[in-house]
Amino acid sequence: MGDALHEPGSVLMTADTVGGVFSYAVELARALAAHGVRTSLATMGGPLSAAQREAVGRVPGLALFESSFRLEWMDDPWDDVARAGEWLLDIEERVRPDVVHLNGYAHGALGFRAPKLVVAHSCVLSWWAAVLGEEAPPQYARYRREVANGLAGASAVVAPTQAMLDALRRHHGALSPLSPLHSSRARAVVIPNAADPERFAPQPKEDFILAVGRLWDQAKNVAALGEVAPHLPWPIRVAGSDIHPGGGARPIPSLEHLGVLSPSGVAAALARASIYAHPARYEPFGLSVLEAALSGCALVLGDIPSLREVWRDAALYVDPGDAGNTGALRRALQSLIDDPGARRELASRARARAFDFAPRRMARGYLHLYGDLLQRRSDARRSPAYEGAREVASAAAAGGE
Repeated sequence: MGDALHEPGSVLMTADTVGGVFSYAVELARALAAHGVRTSLATMGGPLSAAQREAVGRVPGLALFESSFRLEWMDDPWDDVARAGEWLLDIEERVRPDVVHLNGYAHGALGFRAPKLVVAHSCVLSWWAAVLGEEAPPQYARYRREVANGLAGASAVVAPTQAMLDALRRHHGALSPLSPLHSSRARAVVIPNAADPERFAPQPKEDFILAVGRLWDQAKNVAALGEVAPHLPWPIRVAGSDIHPGGGARPIPSLEHLGVLSPSGVAAALARASIYAHPARYEPFGLSVLEAALSGCALVLGDIPSLREVWRDAALYVDPGDAGNTGALRRALQSLIDDPGARRELASRARARAFDFAPRRMARGYLHLYGDLLQRRSDARRSPAYEGAREVASAAAAGGE
């Protein structure tokens, strides 16, 4: 068993179906399978799409557990979050994983048998500060408490960038000690996300700019592209939903709408696009940017710490708020349209950088952390405090017979 060898044989992993976390979870499960690790994937947030179900079916040995429980960042989710917790504990009892890998916060406070880690993909409080420039309102006090409890209950916390880890500390306090029993070895670590280079490759490039993201999402800032599009000679195409959560379609007339594409459709569009524009105000990692870089696109990105951390000198950076006819976003895009050599050079640097974020490297990072958690549990079970507690529990059970 993984517990004896300090190498996991199986992992229970959660994922939501409404964002990039699902793609991350499937990519990681596929990479772990190459190391003989079986994944039980518990999904929440809504039913799987046909494309998501197909992606799950391609992962060897993956067991799927589906639900539609509301997620902790949604409106009034807490009854569903509690029911989802009971459901997860039941799954753990059935599959007996070596490690529980939570891609959300609140369930980190649950009493799983296996060591548990929490992965911070985003955060409502840091989103609010980055996008709206202010603290989240009092209605998120419960969210704040639940996130803090989940972080405190985890044996380890992971973020895809140091910037996201810093945001967690800023908005939720110190992350150490995470698990009181193992506080001397508790840690928070950065493990970047990944994309499979075999799924993304350049094709002959065409004269258009591409963006991928929900049109109404203020964090992705697609609206800024709508402002500059009328002032550029190339069209800006966007793949993503224009249906606002509040209801109704909210298209941006100056953009060419491709609609919601399948993963293969997104890959095909990226392969042909010359420039990928992502003037984000908030982006803990940016999986779509990684896919664009692998596809040979020149990158124009929002000038925020996380994207600077990931892409270094392999992109042009712009102030997300400086759009319009004379703004930084238009100037950056126009400069690449006007200079094919600079465009190709930037795309080449981005593609070379993208290979640093391979699934096998992500899997190695998580396998090392899983092994560390199992080692820590094994050490704790050999400690005098643990043995004493077990003897007291055994004596109490015998006295009740």
